[in-house]
Amino acid sequence: MARIAAENLKTEPPVPSGRADRRVRRGPWLPRQTGSYALLVMLLGLLGVLLLYPIILTVSGAFVSPVDRTFTLLNLRLVFEDPSTLRGLTNSLLVATTTTSLAILLALPLAFCAAKYTFPLKTALGALILVPLILPPFVGAIGMSALLGREGSVNVILDSLFGFRYDFLGKAKFYGVVAMQALALYPIIYLNATAALANLDPALEEAAENLGAGPVRRFFTITLPLIRPGLFAGGTIVFIWSFTELGTPLVFDFTYVTPVQIFNGLKEVESSATPYALTVVMLFTAVLIYVLGRSVFGGRAYAMYAKASRAGGEKRLEGWRGWLATCAFAGVIGVALLPHLGVVLTALTAPGRWYGTILPEAFTLSHFEIALSHPDAVGSVKNSLKLSVSAVVLNLLFGILVGYLIVRTKIRGRSILDALCMLPLAVPGLVMAFGYVAMSLKWPFGKGNPLEFISVFGANPNPIPLLVAAYAVRRLPYIVRATVAGLEQTSGELEEAAMNLGASRVTAVRRVILPLIAANLIAGALLAFSFSMLEVSDSLILAQVPSDYPVTKAIFSFLNRMGDGPHVASAMGVWGMAMLTVTLVGASILLGKKLGSIFRV
Repeated sequence: MARIAAENLKTEPPVPSGRADRRVRRGPWLPRQTGSYALLVMLLGLLGVLLLYPIILTVSGAFVSPVDRTFTLLNLRLVFEDPSTLRGLTNSLLVATTTTSLAILLALPLAFCAAKYTFPLKTALGALILVPLILPPFVGAIGMSALLGREGSVNVILDSLFGFRYDFLGKAKFYGVVAMQALALYPIIYLNATAALANLDPALEEAAENLGAGPVRRFFTITLPLIRPGLFAGGTIVFIWSFTELGTPLVFDFTYVTPVQIFNGLKEVESSATPYALTVVMLFTAVLIYVLGRSVFGGRAYAMYAKASRAGGEKRLEGWRGWLATCAFAGVIGVALLPHLGVVLTALTAPGRWYGTILPEAFTLSHFEIALSHPDAVGSVKNSLKLSVSAVVLNLLFGILVGYLIVRTKIRGRSILDALCMLPLAVPGLVMAFGYVAMSLKWPFGKGNPLEFISVFGANPNPIPLLVAAYAVRRLPYIVRATVAGLEQTSGELEEAAMNLGASRVTAVRRVILPLIAANLIAGALLAFSFSMLEVSDSLILAQVPSDYPVTKAIFSFLNRMGDGPHVASAMGVWGMAMLTVTLVGASILLGKKLGSIFRV
């Protein structure tokens, strides 16, 4: 296309000298640069209001006395002096550390095996390994509660084989939360590790092998240092996610963790600074762990001179070695699918007919009918669809503008814009949700303000604008990274050729560039939509009345209903699984191996 544009230019009549002079004086870069800076300022302003301002409100609230509104450090000191909050913080750190370690142990060997070798059923297993992403951990916890209860399937099997039962949901709540989150989040590390391994130059390992280094030594001295940044990127997401996860501890009734303590403290948020202080401690702990991890793991990582000069040939594992790799993948997938199986069986079980047996004694489809007909369930689906679609539309517009500034311009400040767009991946979702609560209580959404109709609490709350903003901000990184990846693969000469043929820059981008990166945009939009539909922290905190409930808040509400509540909640979870399956498969087809770049900070 660029060549055709150049040939067409050769046939154009010469430009009069006066017009040429004006074009040189004004230059195509000066208006573009001025417009780019104006666009940069506008985008930074929006991020300042919707991203930084909630965080600032949360942080400032922790340093204000609830009595006389003066500056104080007492609120933070009380967090560390109160045995209950200190225990919650300790437990949260232990949950996050253990979850991340277990996820790495599960994902890294599988990623290494997938990147280096071929084995039976590799293609099918490579797709199934991502299945845990289709179910939020807290929905999976509903299924695991049915399997691990005192009269659940696992205890029935233990009793029949070994003659004892174990109180998994009593004494082992901590391990239940860790296992649930690790099984749900290890695909994030797998995606990052696989992408990092794909970029390794096989010549490095071949040189080490020629010098006599064995497989284990090559892995720890060559491979691991080179993929450390990728592991750190995925591990950071998993750590922050599990450190701030609210839904899973709630379902397992593991109340002594900071997220649950913050959730329970929302009732006194207008009169107490404790929830603010807890949220700030969580935020700074996550940031501190990130900085320390980056300095230890990211900062000391070795770098290659360039990406792989040639693709590494995959070796075929023959005989028992190949089937051992197949069994390793199948084993991890099988265990990871247990929560999904529990959710499906709970949704199909007649109330009271899965007690003390391995499988349910009676099945019914009535719970799926209720999930599609109950006013609260139907209303929540409609709410989530409206919220998610609105958030995706905003993200697409915002993400395209951000991606264009990052890739196509050289203006100062674009790196700051890029960092701010990635910040929601590093900032705990619970912190963002609590920040929006603070926005509803303070300027600019306070009394006497034109925007006072936006609120979370009160007789007539209206959190819809806040939910749309929260969904959009939380999923903005997916759109931005997908857009940047597409623009980096699209030559800027095509845009310039269209402009030389008379098109404006907006027209050139709209008619040439956007169609070329449409697959990336659709993939990012699918991910943003699906994860917005099943967003947990924002939904549980910002929606306080049934008419405003998104899907996840409705699931949590049904879970606490007597009788068929858990079954209806599971049925809604199954519908969510089906939707996420379609969207993730579509995103995986469109992005391929680049899907892992979506989950990076």
